Amino acid sequence: MSNEQHHDSSGSAPPRLILVGQVAGAFGVRGEVRVTAFTDDPASLLDYSPLLNGAGAPTLTLTTGRVDKGAVVARAKEIETREQAQAMRGLRLYIDRDRLPEPDDEDEFYLADLIGLAAVSPAGEPVGHIRSVHNFGAGDLLEIEPPGGAPTWWAPFTRAVVPEIRIADGVVVVDRPVEVED
Repeated sequence: MSNEQHHDSSGSAPPRLILVGQVAGAFGVRGEVRVTAFTDDPASLLDYSPLLNGAGAPTLTLTTGRVDKGAVVARAKEIETREQAQAMRGLRLYIDRDRLPEPDDEDEFYLADLIGLAAVSPAGEPVGHIRSVHNFGAGDLLEIEPPGGAPTWWAPFTRAVVPEIRIADGVVVVDRPVEVED
């Protein structure tokens, strides 16, 4: 799923989706589903329901549930049997960014808030914009799209490579690693 924003001809952008969980499979024999939560509070998945698929369509409506080892074991309106629950295994679940509360501190932000911001060098020279933020298992990475259609490149989201973020100004300072320049 790409976090890139696309604009349609009506001028409204589709929602920015935030990955909040993934179906781990069936739980028990009565159609409950186990959802691995990617939120600080796994129970918040119940509050965010209905959860969306990667295309932004409502997919899973959690009706009741309980927290169990960092996951939520829940009943869902769309699931009646163990087989249906098991068939959803691996399904990634999202919510619209607008459903998240705004950070309390001006220095706090959600990673999704970086998408679309200008990327500049430490000297203030434009190097592109943030196209997406991903984590393939070794830490967060920013996908940078240079101006003029050049191929995108990846920057590790670390203090050394990204020394400054100015959300209010729409700017992320990126000190491009030498190995990316080669």
